[in-house]
Amino acid sequence: MKEVCAFDFDGTLTTRDTLLEFIRYVHGGGKMLMGFLLHSHLLVMMKLRLYPNWKAKQRVFSWFFKGMSVSQFEDYCQAFARDSGRLMRPAGLQRIRQAIAEGSDVVIISASIDDWVRPFFDEFGEKIAVEGTRIEVRDNVVTGRFLTANCYGQEKVNRLLARYPYRAAYHLTAFGDSRGDKELLEYADMGYYKPFRSGRDFGETR
Repeated sequence: MKEVCAFDFDGTLTTRDTLLEFIRYVHGGGKMLMGFLLHSHLLVMMKLRLYPNWKAKQRVFSWFFKGMSVSQFEDYCQAFARDSGRLMRPAGLQRIRQAIAEGSDVVIISASIDDWVRPFFDEFGEKIAVEGTRIEVRDNVVTGRFLTANCYGQEKVNRLLARYPYRAAYHLTAFGDSRGDKELLEYADMGYYKPFRSGRDFGETR
């Protein structure tokens, strides 16, 4: 039976949320703080579940990146991954290499924008698939809107099902660390919550 290993990215394979790190990398800490202060009411409402997660995220993303040329945005994504290797958890990368060596399919499923997630795994080439939130581009300019649903919660399972629709045909191992991974971990045959922390190899099973 085929083995599929699905990894969340932010907090699972990384030590920090890469949306915040990417904004800081591109715009600096001062503008990042100003942008989040301007949207703080939406973020509070989101935490209270009074405002959709994806809408708050899109509003923040749009404020920082709407109007940027897609070529510049992609250059920032490549540079960010190149300069941010310190964010990756070594045990997580080791588990990915192990899965590839064993012949498993490896999928990174992240709520982050796939443009900056993908370059972190360039060394693996086509051996790794990346599913993330995709952004809309028109006339070679970032519009600030999302082209797909935010890859969070049930959407992670939906993305996996789009790739592997016949559930009985594979064994699924999933790794996650937050509320956004709950559905994916529950869907898996074996789910690991907050793995790759110091002192333990794969974390606690669900």
